[in-house]
Amino acid sequence: MSGGWLVAVSAASVVLISGCTASIDPDELSGVYRNDKTGSELRLESDGTFSAAGVSTDGHSGPADFHGGWEFLDDQAGSDFIYLTVEGDGLGGTDGIQLYPSGRNAVEFRPDPDGPPGPKLTKAAAP
Repeated sequence: MSGGWLVAVSAASVVLISGCTASIDPDELSGVYRNDKTGSELRLESDGTFSAAGVSTDGHSGPADFHGGWEFLDDQAGSDFIYLTVEGDGLGGTDGIQLYPSGRNAVEFRPDPDGPPGPKLTKAAAP
């Protein structure tokens, strides 16, 4: 009896855990993300390019404008993230930066994977 109970609890746990883990559809990532408090805006275009205006990627630097290409990397080192390849010198020589989905309609920068996230940018409603 106790073996059957353990199997039932294990199966229920798997269902609950898998239901809580929202998979990210890369096709749904395109759009405009904003932080109204800071005035930051990030545009992820469906062609794999991006532009950022007034975005602070950590708690130490001021807002910057930068652009380049983006790609979604799922399950990299146990985490899904968007890799932004920065063109030019918009971030003072930084070639790339990671952007993390936060729920289905928000993203955030995490300069230190173990530290607190940066300001959250929320996806704007489509016009």
